[in-house]
Amino acid sequence: MTSVYDVVVVGAGPAGLSAALNLVRARRTVLLLDANRPRNAATLRSHGFITRDGISPLELRRLGRDEVAGYPEATVTQAVVDRVEHDGEAWRVHGTWRGAEVDATARAVVLATGLREVFPALPSLRAFYGTDVHSCVECDAYDKAGQPLAFICEADDVVDRALLVGAWTDDLVVYTNGVATVSDAGRARLDGAGIRLDDRPLADLEGDRTGMTGVRLADGHVEPRSGAFVRPVWHADLDWVDAELDRDELGLVRVDRLGRTGAPGLYAVGDITPPGPEQLIVAAGHGASTAAAVHRDLVGGLEDLRDAVQ
Repeated sequence: MTSVYDVVVVGAGPAGLSAALNLVRARRTVLLLDANRPRNAATLRSHGFITRDGISPLELRRLGRDEVAGYPEATVTQAVVDRVEHDGEAWRVHGTWRGAEVDATARAVVLATGLREVFPALPSLRAFYGTDVHSCVECDAYDKAGQPLAFICEADDVVDRALLVGAWTDDLVVYTNGVATVSDAGRARLDGAGIRLDDRPLADLEGDRTGMTGVRLADGHVEPRSGAFVRPVWHADLDWVDAELDRDELGLVRVDRLGRTGAPGLYAVGDITPPGPEQLIVAAGHGASTAAAVHRDLVGGLEDLRDAVQ
């Protein structure tokens, strides 16, 4: 498949879908490419998205793809994108899927690929992830409110994130797994909030088919817990983008408030931009804002548009 479009959107999460939807409604021809490997695939229900609270994230993505695909200006294709490069005055996007190649040219590209997350090395963590173990406090803490919870974090932001989790329960144990360093001031903040801190190494999570029941430490002690929040390490895998991207210390793509990168015609939106992972409805809002910026830039900017109207 070799085609020319106004815009190629890479990634069909809420940010990419929202960008694509608003661009086709601006009568832009859009190619939406997605590998269908969402980070929240294990999550049974998503929350906080108005009119869709409690919907499966996969169902939300399906509805969004169907809405975009319903426009004649849109082409929705499953593909793993392996190259984005600037070719003269246009962008070339290449991808593959099951032996078939996608080779597209566009005036603009929107990167909305999301992040890859790496969890602490606990054998059973993935088995409970999405049901009893979660990473998004804003999305899932309400359903765990008042329960005995664990917060597992090996990163430097352990104190701030633990205090956030503690807003939903008065029985929280923070586990650093012997990795994260907590200062005396940080320990005092946790102690003042009634949050216990355990620096001992972890062995695994305990539980069965009915759910998580506890945290097992390396020394054999099992602390009863009915759920947990975990702080993953996030990676924005964008090595296939042949452009100079300004990245922050976490590897996220720095953009202006409307998603513009430093490369003309190249935009980034969603979790791959600071501050990183965000609620689905926030990502969708950012996608809409970026779509408006893309359209204005393709028209010729606000000044040219104002002159044309006058």
